[in-house]
Amino acid sequence: MSLPLVIINPESAGGATREAWPKIASDLATHFGAFSREFTSYSGEGVELAANAARKGTKLIIACGGDGTVSEVANGILTSGTDAELGIMPSGTGGDFRKTIGIPVRSSDAARILRDGRTRQIDVGRVTFLKDNGEHDSRYFLGVASFGMSADVIARVKAGGPEWLPAKAPRWISGRVSFGLAMLQSAVKTQATRVMVELDEEPVRQLTVANLCIANARFFGGGMKIAPNAKLTDGKFDVISIGDLGAPRILANAPRLYLGAHLGMSEVGHTLARKLTARPLYKNQRIEFEVDGELPGHLPATFQILPKALRIRCPQDS
Repeated sequence: MSLPLVIINPESAGGATREAWPKIASDLATHFGAFSREFTSYSGEGVELAANAARKGTKLIIACGGDGTVSEVANGILTSGTDAELGIMPSGTGGDFRKTIGIPVRSSDAARILRDGRTRQIDVGRVTFLKDNGEHDSRYFLGVASFGMSADVIARVKAGGPEWLPAKAPRWISGRVSFGLAMLQSAVKTQATRVMVELDEEPVRQLTVANLCIANARFFGGGMKIAPNAKLTDGKFDVISIGDLGAPRILANAPRLYLGAHLGMSEVGHTLARKLTARPLYKNQRIEFEVDGELPGHLPATFQILPKALRIRCPQDS
């Protein structure tokens, strides 16, 4: 039987994972056991490595990095068509998905869960969409897909952090400041998004939103508890729509969004759905969406839940 494989993204957390790997590897060996390892060297390689390992019979494939790395490894397992199990060894500043399933940030604690935890079968999202070249594509997601202000925030963060940060500033500070500044800029500059949305078999509706989230898990955006009631095993998305609040109200209510206390606001809608289709209101609109913190394409897109499609190693009490 193949050893468990750890797929490491050394560039996650702004490159901090590369420096942290010796300590992580030591904790894995001490608290988990023997393993093999592969380092990614380009975006998307985690998908290829995980799919190849799963097809060769590896039963446990562990993602070491942030949400993007976890998403890539999950996509590889799901693409392989096998029943390989996903494990998580956190190394990043965000860790939105690990929070939903209760994986701690300390590598020694996470390694113990990999050894002693239980296997759950969780729901997965699949999105079919248009790429920039006009071709159709699809991918799986574990956490949250969204469009509106959130996609603009991701684009701004990926474009680079504030130039005024000291060169020797810790990477975790740089990342958090970049996200906070991007959110502030997006709230001020981003206009409301006008879309046509169809939920399950309901009639198509026109919506004007600051943001719309299709959530399988609870957190996104670096710790924002956008879907506090989301369950990974109920076979449904939590669909959260935030109306056109305007910049002052968005910024004033940001703490409520992070704490998950926003569902009671009159401008926030919440419903459950197995499938959601969204397209721009106007044909000449280009509306990007983000999924698990990446920007794979733009609307029109169809988001569909796949019940209990992935095996994942979780804490015993989760």
